[in-house]
Amino acid sequence: MIGMISYLAFFATMAGILAIVVLGLNLQWGYTGLFNGGVVAFFGAGAYGTMLLGGRPELGQFGGYEWPFVFALAGGVVLAALIAWIVGMLTLRLRHDYLAIATFGVAVAFESVTRNAEWLTGGAKGLRGFPRPLEAAIGNNFAYGLFFLGMVLVVLGAVYWGLQRLVHSPYGRALRAIREDETAARSLGKNPARLRLQSFVIGSAIMGVAGGLYVAFYAFVSPQDLAPILTFQVWAMLIVGGAGNNRGAVLGAFLIWGAWTASGFALSKFAPQAMQLYTGSIQYILIGTVIVGMLLWRPQGLLPERIVTRFTKTAAKAGPTSKGAI
Repeated sequence: MIGMISYLAFFATMAGILAIVVLGLNLQWGYTGLFNGGVVAFFGAGAYGTMLLGGRPELGQFGGYEWPFVFALAGGVVLAALIAWIVGMLTLRLRHDYLAIATFGVAVAFESVTRNAEWLTGGAKGLRGFPRPLEAAIGNNFAYGLFFLGMVLVVLGAVYWGLQRLVHSPYGRALRAIREDETAARSLGKNPARLRLQSFVIGSAIMGVAGGLYVAFYAFVSPQDLAPILTFQVWAMLIVGGAGNNRGAVLGAFLIWGAWTASGFALSKFAPQAMQLYTGSIQYILIGTVIVGMLLWRPQGLLPERIVTRFTKTAAKAGPTSKGAI
């Protein structure tokens, strides 16, 4: 029983971390229309930044300042936001396919740096030894797993609440206006370039938060954690859940992570031995199939975007009799 609870806590922790990433992407794509193909770069910036600032010192290795977790995490988020600001200044003039290619190139470049700059990132072997927050005080592994899950869910709830407030404010309506018709938004006095950059930086910073939590959970990070499949997983989560809906983003994260985990278990358990070497490739095909199938069957996702206006709020408060009264 304890083993099952521990596994479910592990599953929910990873799903919660990925849900934070999806919420960041949803702000960029779902509300602003920015196609970010470099999700892993900003997730990785948060992860490596947190590790370098909060990890233990190693001979010949940059970093290892042993900052408290909260400050190390904040440093990782700032690094992700700074990289996003630089990338945004250079690429946000591009549109759609060109922006996707440019941001994907940033992800490839970031992964290449982490793999080759051994003095900075540990190279292919990665960085390890991050002191997990409050682990020594709690002691018991089972209790610590539940504690960390609670911490991730609190952060996820805070990000969700903050984004809900943001997207239902006049600022969020301005983002949607830019997404739908940039020329019309500019005619109303909005600055599309500035708003797109702000949305890109905020969304990437949220991805950096998830990267910092990932490092704290595993106490390890390497270039293998920044494989392109993570970007496709996150996009599949958003497409399945519903772009432009934060609840859909969280739902899609848990559903796709569950499907990914279940498919990996099923393939390792029931697939013929000759196919065991191709388990990862088969899962990649499954992710691609899910994305294409969802775009064909229900492109708006399981929980589509709902535009809440002042009129709909008034009508909802008035109740069903208001229609007859009118």
